[in-house]
Amino acid sequence: MKMIVGLGNPGSQYAKTKHNIGFMAVDALAEKYDVTIRKQEFNALTGSTFVDGEKVLLVKPQTFMNDSGRAVGQLKAFYQFAADEILIIQDDMDMTMGRLRLRQRGSAGGHNGIKSIINVLGTQDFYRAKIGIQHPKRQKVVDWVLTPFSKDDQIAILTGIDKLQDAADDWIHGLDFAQLMNKYN
Repeated sequence: MKMIVGLGNPGSQYAKTKHNIGFMAVDALAEKYDVTIRKQEFNALTGSTFVDGEKVLLVKPQTFMNDSGRAVGQLKAFYQFAADEILIIQDDMDMTMGRLRLRQRGSAGGHNGIKSIINVLGTQDFYRAKIGIQHPKRQKVVDWVLTPFSKDDQIAILTGIDKLQDAADDWIHGLDFAQLMNKYN
């Protein structure tokens, strides 16, 4: 089994904002695998499918970014996911727009959604896919992450999401995460 969690904020006012890149990526995976994400369970919207016999649960926590750990922890416990069966998709301001970076573990790096997941799971050992949203030049961080992508940035973001889909597909099909990092980082 695999659980792929996209971090974001619920509500139409946040739908296309930089902080919701995780939701956008999960939506792209749902489209790729023809999955509807609408089941409400454990403070999240979920959808599941089988890919070559592997059960895949796609997740969009509905707890708002800063409390993402609550939904992730409840789903992990209920479905009995091991840490190496969980992939969290997050935004990262310290990377260029649309760049994908995979990590096996690490600190929250100032990301409140990841901080919440670490606190609830009690470990930093879970897989992450970071998509760059760049650091703001003049705006406050909170204003930056809660604004939509510019037309120019959308091209880079779509490229990053496409690359993430390929990486997630390789992971679902059994590619070791260290090999995945070598291939996509």
